[in-house]
Amino acid sequence: MTFEEVRGRDLRYHGDMITKPSHACVYVTDQDRARAFYTEKLGMEVRDDARMGSFRWLSVAPKTQPDACIVLMLVAPGPMLSEDHANQLRTLLEAGVLGAGVLETDDCRRDYDELKAKGVQFVREPKEMPYGIEALMRDDSGNFYSLTQRR
Repeated sequence: MTFEEVRGRDLRYHGDMITKPSHACVYVTDQDRARAFYTEKLGMEVRDDARMGSFRWLSVAPKTQPDACIVLMLVAPGPMLSEDHANQLRTLLEAGVLGAGVLETDDCRRDYDELKAKGVQFVREPKEMPYGIEALMRDDSGNFYSLTQRR
């Protein structure tokens, strides 16, 4: 085939390359403790718990959301983090300055009461916001989440 023949064709890929996000990474300081927190306190289920040498792939998700997971990634040196970067990230995490995201609920006040009774730490009680009712909580590693009931 000549260059002219190739150039004349549309060689771009026309399918959907990325169809949706499937995993979000949340750094944790202890995977066993995080697994217990996310399953026993937040009511999520374990999707994956696999060890590959010293590396552990641990993911959880709400039972009602089959197509997305939260990866509970241990803060540790490895291919993505140097020792210094792991220490810096651990310091930020334990200081409670990293936001992990939004957890949606159909009743923020009910879930606030239930989660608080289970020992979940909240930094703000449910409050009316322009987008709905929101409470702010922390997981066992210090990540903060917005617990939100949309309008």
